[in-house]
Amino acid sequence: MAIYKRGKHWHMDVVISGVRYREPLKTTDRREAPSLEKQRIAEIQAGKGASKSGREFARKPFTEAAKLSQEERKAHVAVRTIQFEAERIKPLVKYFGDKPLIRFKAEDIAGYQRHRLESVAPRTVNMEVSVLRRILKRAKLWNRLAEDVRMFPEHGRPIGRVLRADQKQRLFETAASRSDWMVAHCAAVLAVSTTCRSVELKHLRWHDLDLFNRVMTVNRSKTEAGHRTIPLNGDAMAALARLLERAQAHGASEPDHFVFPTCEHERLDPTRPQKSWRTAWRKLLGEAARSAGRAAAQAALQNGQRISGAKTAWRQAAAGFIGFRFHDLRHQAITELAESGASDATMMAVAGHMSRRMLEHYSHVRMAAKRTALDSLESGLMGPLSKEGKRDSEAVH
Repeated sequence: MAIYKRGKHWHMDVVISGVRYREPLKTTDRREAPSLEKQRIAEIQAGKGASKSGREFARKPFTEAAKLSQEERKAHVAVRTIQFEAERIKPLVKYFGDKPLIRFKAEDIAGYQRHRLESVAPRTVNMEVSVLRRILKRAKLWNRLAEDVRMFPEHGRPIGRVLRADQKQRLFETAASRSDWMVAHCAAVLAVSTTCRSVELKHLRWHDLDLFNRVMTVNRSKTEAGHRTIPLNGDAMAALARLLERAQAHGASEPDHFVFPTCEHERLDPTRPQKSWRTAWRKLLGEAARSAGRAAAQAALQNGQRISGAKTAWRQAAAGFIGFRFHDLRHQAITELAESGASDATMMAVAGHMSRRMLEHYSHVRMAAKRTALDSLESGLMGPLSKEGKRDSEAVH
């Protein structure tokens, strides 16, 4: 047991049942501090105030603490946030198991970071440690670890991907080639035609669409700035027509029904949104990569290249699709808007960004467009080359 002075007030620092308590005694009198300390220790031993401050939580094994933390969060955050954090918690539970929170040290977290870095990207490790940090904060344990825990640097990580015109065409031709990819195909068309995020499409309801005036209203988004109204082009209208036909065939076209409803055992539940089209997306992306590889290899052989050259052409063509995320379709749409000459205000209104900084975060104007823009500034300022291969201005010297 120990008491110490901080500023004008006295504090206590004691360990009870393996849990450290550092609290203010709310007195400036040195003679009164010991009696207040004994009184507070008696209260803690009697169980008064311990659970409120997180000390009981700190004694729990990590598996139980993580589950309890998720239950407490459900009343305060969106369902998608709970799902996201649940995915981050799985590897943490597998690694730490039933280790009590009170036993966590900075070395344990560093060991976990090294372990996970062998199989996932630094950003993923950082997101998982962020969830762990929130749990330790709930247990009032993070402050003693914070100085010794270091996140991995993420700078230099590419923000997103953008396909060339021929790659984009191949991707959507592949998506249209199989009926079981229809939902993923329609979702991809809407994403690249409206700049919508995946979460915005999944929570889209039929009453959010005015098909007569060709307008979509986004009421569920990542941020408040994402709530917006978007005009629908021909591609988007065609995708929605296909989805409406499917919905009517299953009796799922009421105004409150979801455009992308849950589908289990080939039965639609229009009252719940679809959770994911990840499986179909990965399969069609893989098929698009193989299709591009075959076409490139065949062209290489026709041009007289050897087998090794054809294999290289295959790998290079297929690489354009590897790792291309569904969210990258949003990058694709915003980049194409930028290249078309749309104003910043128009792009912000369509994409739902709050600032120019966020707009530039997503707008990946390709090198060809940059080169064309800069070539338009060329006016022969250096003059023609002389016979010796130097500019006339250089020949003077």
